[in-house]
Amino acid sequence: MRNALAHAPAKQRTAVAAMLKTIFAQETKAEAEAQWEVVADALREKQEKLGAFMDASRDDVLAYMDFPREHWTQIASTNPIERVNREIKRRADVIGIFPNDEAIVRLVGALMLETNDEWTVARRYMSLESLARVTDNADVRLPTVAT
Repeated sequence: MRNALAHAPAKQRTAVAAMLKTIFAQETKAEAEAQWEVVADALREKQEKLGAFMDASRDDVLAYMDFPREHWTQIASTNPIERVNREIKRRADVIGIFPNDEAIVRLVGALMLETNDEWTVARRYMSLESLARVTDNADVRLPTVAT
């Protein structure tokens, strides 16, 4: 959304944002794609750059709709990744200067393992049942030991 709004004039950003939000309010991917075309055509008349940007980014932006509906909010949001990145930055700032590259890898690796354990056990990000519907492996279960 922010990338698209960067192509719109400052005075029209509120209206453009409202138009773009109608795309994400659709129930199915087909409806969203149809609404995308309507919005892109309307914007293309006044802002060629924004219309071209929308044409180029449609498949990438709507890719999350290929998954089950209960996953949409988790997939569409970058909040979990941003939270992990902030935690890496916070811990790296505490250390200050790393003696070598292996020290950085150890720190980031430990944080990734910690995050994986948290998402897998403590605060499951997606249920195993809903993940089983999108995998080829019907036998989805938690590992007995974290790898």
